[in-house]
This record gives sequence, structure tokens and C-alpha cells, in this order.
Amino acid sequence: MNNYRVQLSVQSPRAVIMIRPHNFYPNPDTAEDNAYQKQVPDEAMEVIAQRAYQEVTQAAETLRQHNIAVYLFDDEKGESPDSVFPNNWFSTHPGGHVALYPMYSNNRRRERRQDIIETLKQNFYVQDVTDYSGQELDGIFLEGTGAMVLDHIERVAYTAKSNRANEIALQRFSAHFNYEPAAFDTQDDQGQPVYHTNVMMSIGTHFAMVGTELITDPTRRQEIIQRLQATGREVIALSKDQIDQFAGNVLELASPEGHLLALSSTAFNALTDQQKETLERYVRFVVLDIPTIELAGGSVRCMLAGLHLTPRVRENSSKEQADC
Repeated sequence: MNNYRVQLSVQSPRAVIMIRPHNFYPNPDTAEDNAYQKQVPDEAMEVIAQRAYQEVTQAAETLRQHNIAVYLFDDEKGESPDSVFPNNWFSTHPGGHVALYPMYSNNRRRERRQDIIETLKQNFYVQDVTDYSGQELDGIFLEGTGAMVLDHIERVAYTAKSNRANEIALQRFSAHFNYEPAAFDTQDDQGQPVYHTNVMMSIGTHFAMVGTELITDPTRRQEIIQRLQATGREVIALSKDQIDQFAGNVLELASPEGHLLALSSTAFNALTDQQKETLERYVRFVVLDIPTIELAGGSVRCMLAGLHLTPRVRENSSKEQADC
């Protein structure tokens, strides 16, 4: 790896929040517009829940071994089958800003937890919390950094239009948080919009991975590619098959040793040798084995709510990585 590894970047969080589910199962309320979600027989639910619990536990431990601070919360209630994907209901931003988002599915709205927000306030400098969740009453939805892939450096919010990414909500977020909205149309193999942008796009400090084939308008596709290239990033095009294997649902993280790319074993195996070689110029791979979680139509990026906040200085800083 070149000298990029010693550089810090606002693009890459050094801490994440994860949710460990006790009653995980693919959410039937989200299956209609999530082409990546799988159906499983009812009799397998208990086994699936146990495996999901173990996968999140091991994933958190692996990230900690790579010096990523993990705040791990348990979801014991079983009322929110997608609670393992917290990046959809809140996001954090430099300067101490937090946003709460309006969720498309009724049973996903129960994922919002005040104890998580309080943990953020206790451990990081939080200046304000902007709550957009009231837009649910008007049928307006924007599911956080699932719906938007944020370029924190250039201040661009890349967004695939869908039921879960309303352009009115996008405009409001962009105005409040000083981002340039960059919306575009997509189509998956079933002929419907990609449900979340972060399934098909990931932006690192020096690269971007994009499922270019899924952007329907050729002119807009080229505009998105050129916009990313104009930042000096190397654009890595992902095929539809690679997107199906969650190769776009990855997240760059920052450790004291340099940049990491957290991704699933499914995604890692879908990348070509040339793509891996390109990425290794900028990051080290951290491969997480989460096949059960991926049954719900999301992967590693969906599991990690990145913390772009300044930590409070504490004497007991060794407790930064905590089970909550």
C-alpha cells in the first residue's frame, strides 16, 4: 500500500455503532421493493436468529481487533427485524451534528432508540440533533446513509431515487447539512429502482465503487462517473452480478494503521483480482462472514453506522469500545 495509509480523512469513521439482534429475520414488510432480500421457511427462523447473533458478535470483535471502536447495542425485543441495519435511521456529521430519518416501513420506525442518541452525547461532542422523522406522516421518506451515499469531502449526497429516498427530503437534508444533492434513476434485474443507494455505491477517500450498469440514463451515468473522477478518486465499476453479491455495500474505515475496507466474504469473493489489486493501493481488507445477515438484503455497510463526531476526552478511554 502507498502513503495514503497514514492519512486521516473525514470520509472514513474511526468508530461505529452496531446492533446485535436477538430475533433477526428477513423483514416481510420490506421484501416488495428489496430485490436482494431472500425468503426463508418459518421453521428456520430460530436457527437464523441464532446465526445472526453470532455473526454480529464476531464481526464486532473482528473490527475491534483492527482498532476500530465499536459501540455494540443489543436488540432483545424482536419488534424490529431490520434493527441490525442502524445506518438507515440516523447519521452523524463533523461539527457535532446528528440526523434522524423518516423510515418507509412501519416496523422499521421502531428501530429509533433514544439510548443510542444519549450514548453519542455522553461519548462525543453533539451540538444538535435534527429530527426528520415527522415527515413519515406526510409519506416522505429518506433512509439515512442507506438512501444517500455521502461524499463528506466534496459535500455531495449521491442518491438513487426510490420509495425510500424522496427528493423533497433529500433537498431538505442537503440544505440543512450543506450537501449538493445528486439524484439519479436506477433499475435492478427485476425492473424496479435499487432500494438503497449504498447497495450499489461506496465512496472512499481515494476511490469510489459504483454499480454503473444500474444507472438507467447513459448521460446521467456518465455525469455521476465524471463527478466522482473530478474529485481525484479512482472509479471502480461493479457489474450487476457483483452488486447482487453486495460488492457495493462496503465501508471505508480509519484505523491508526491506515484505511480499511470492511466488506463481507460474499462481496470479497465477488471482486476480481484486478479490482482487489486496485483497492489494495488504498486500503487493507477486513472481511466479515455474515451470510445470514445478508438474507435480509443488506450487508456490511448497512450494519455499520459510522461516527463522524469528535470523541470526548476521558481518563477511562480504554472503555471506548463498549457493549452498551
